[in-house]
Amino acid sequence: MEDYEFEGKTTEDAIENASRKLNLPVEELSIDIIEPGSAGIFGLVGSRRAKIKVIVKSPIEKTDDDNGLQIAKETLEKILSLIPVDTTVSAEQSDGKIALNIEGDKSGLLIGRKGKTLDALQYIVNKVVNKTLEKKTRVVVDSENYRQRRKESLTMLALKMGDKAKRIRKPITTNPMNPHDRRIVHLALKEDENLDTKSRGEGLLKKVIIIPKG
Repeated sequence: MEDYEFEGKTTEDAIENASRKLNLPVEELSIDIIEPGSAGIFGLVGSRRAKIKVIVKSPIEKTDDDNGLQIAKETLEKILSLIPVDTTVSAEQSDGKIALNIEGDKSGLLIGRKGKTLDALQYIVNKVVNKTLEKKTRVVVDSENYRQRRKESLTMLALKMGDKAKRIRKPITTNPMNPHDRRIVHLALKEDENLDTKSRGEGLLKKVIIIPKG
């Protein structure tokens, strides 16, 4: 890293000179005071100018998390630019997960039947992000809060089917579900001591069997 020397009547003046001449904010400068400066006797005799050494700090490199967030957002925006729907994408990251939310899709076109279009968009973005970063990163794509509404709907359905299974004392089977939806059903009934749940089937879509104990 290259270093520079600047002078001024005071240390503050020297720092201001450095910031002005380098065209950089003080926060981006590493400053070492060589000579603090002195006003001398009555400001006339023995005065010395302040002298500082300045090193320009290296710019902070983006972390993989920052890069992942940017890559995910830009990938989704590029895909959406090819679809005739006026939308915007917001992005945030927490607990190692990147969450992208599409705003403006009032027609539900980007959600699709039972969220299949949304799942397809999510699959593509995950593939791009994980291939680019070369590490496992989970990206969740949502639109108009669909996934939260879906979660609430599936939770209510699971509880109703659980009550029916206990009432008729026979196993009840759901329709084929993707892994995300099955997990919601399993978690909804996990704390019920009178029920067991199992997934059955092959491939991505499987059914959940709700089984009354005893």
